[in-house]
Amino acid sequence: MFIREALVSAFAVLAVGLLLFAVSGVWPPMVAVESGSMEPHMHKGDLVFITGPERYAPDAAVEGTSVVTAEVGADVDYRTFGGDGSVIVYDNPGVGGPPIIHRSMLWVEEGENWYDRANPDYMSASNCQQLTHCPAPYDGFITKGDNNARYDQVSGISEPVRPEWVQGVARIRIPFLGWVRLTLASTMSTATPVTPVTLEHVPVSVVEAPVPVEQALSASVTSDPIHVTQPSLAA
Repeated sequence: MFIREALVSAFAVLAVGLLLFAVSGVWPPMVAVESGSMEPHMHKGDLVFITGPERYAPDAAVEGTSVVTAEVGADVDYRTFGGDGSVIVYDNPGVGGPPIIHRSMLWVEEGENWYDRANPDYMSASNCQQLTHCPAPYDGFITKGDNNARYDQVSGISEPVRPEWVQGVARIRIPFLGWVRLTLASTMSTATPVTPVTLEHVPVSVVEAPVPVEQALSASVTSDPIHVTQPSLAA
């Protein structure tokens, strides 16, 4: 009976995982928010369902992605999570720590003086020359946490976000459920970070033992880059 129950649990987890993967196109399809820089629209401990960076692209999305910037979203009335534009999960390979979940604010092109298009309330400079990443060094997204005072590219959190750094677009928030993932992470001494991958690059694996659904289907992200130097654990 124990073996039967174990197999039933394992197949149930696998079935749910495959269904979510088929819909989202990335693995893991859910991420747990680790901090409060997206408040009040996302909170620490929320579980967020994401889809691939090129899936379900609206007409207003940046070409080649499913990301709508806040600048364009304000013009076409495209809103998600209480604000204009898309909320994205991105991972800058040059910065340590877990991926970041912030809102896409602007799309800038290489060599562009994006200071003139930016909201002065989110700046700490009086002209483009005083900004580290202006003119834009390459095509990419300017991002910001809803609860942060400055753009990520102004406060030094990240360079402009290249499209290939975007791991997913946030779609649905489930309050509190991410605490399961964060609690498990805090009790583990070692872990290997999990990076969402596209549908075409997921290897076939064998389920060896039943695992909790939350551990199997979620991974931690941080919306507060202040904490990127702290250990981040992923299932």
